[in-house]
Amino acid sequence: MENKINGLHHITVLASDPQQNYDFYTKVMGMRFVKKTVNFDAPDVYHLYYADEVGTPGTVLTFFPFPNARRGKRGVGEAAIVSFSIPKNSLEFWIERLSKYDVQFEGPSEKFGYQYISFLDPDGMQIELVEDEVENLIGWETSEVKREVSIKKFFGTTLYLDDSDATEELLKTVFGFQLLEEEGNIKRYLTGEGKHEAKIDIVVNPNGVRGMQSAGSVHHIAWRTESDEAQLEWINKIRKSGYHTTDVIDRNYFHSIYFREPGGVLFEIATDEPGFAIDEEIQNLGNELKLPSQHEPKREMIERVLIPLKQTIEVK
Repeated sequence: MENKINGLHHITVLASDPQQNYDFYTKVMGMRFVKKTVNFDAPDVYHLYYADEVGTPGTVLTFFPFPNARRGKRGVGEAAIVSFSIPKNSLEFWIERLSKYDVQFEGPSEKFGYQYISFLDPDGMQIELVEDEVENLIGWETSEVKREVSIKKFFGTTLYLDDSDATEELLKTVFGFQLLEEEGNIKRYLTGEGKHEAKIDIVVNPNGVRGMQSAGSVHHIAWRTESDEAQLEWINKIRKSGYHTTDVIDRNYFHSIYFREPGGVLFEIATDEPGFAIDEEIQNLGNELKLPSQHEPKREMIERVLIPLKQTIEVK
């Protein structure tokens, strides 16, 4: 069987204030907070994870919040938009909800036949909520955001590039993505199947200025692979195609390899296993600070440095 990318695994973004980030994504967006840990390379910085009820790959949005970080500047060479799938006929709910929380938005608009609204998170990351066929996906439910209107998964992401030829060649010939259609200056690619599928839009601006990464900037895009064995195949395939990848890195909840695609976006390929329940019961996800084993001896010092999060526990 051919080894293919099976949609998105997670998207990781830079942020500023961790409490602001937590409040927006759990309260306004109604996502579940599934893991509170730290940046492997900078343990004085949180790594915060939001997802559906169980942290299913393809639903996971993560953040490195650097307090007092300036807002980044959008440009070419980055993933500029994160799009989520919401149920059909739920846009009106989200329009009313964003208005309630004084979040300015644009739309509803239509792109490739899909209705969506667009807005910025507190650090300036652009989000799209797209009405999609997601009836069989679990999402998450809060006291204000019920399952029938909740975010279900990633719809996809948008890459801003100054030249897309080499990137598109990678997506098609190495990753096996399918070019679906073009609309104006946007090309839409498809990866994954069924509930795992994701759309990747490419926007080209030959005269664009390179983006400056900081708060509100996407740090990397992680694609799904189902197993460690499949990941090793990806290392060989990507290296044979002329790209340098890292060796496999154990991230506790998944295993990762990284490389930078020709347009400048950092790509990761991450395994589905072992998942977020490896160190917490499903019902307790996100309740406690979990540290990578190498940082556990420094827990007391790390906890003194991190800004305490005021969490609201949703009891199910």
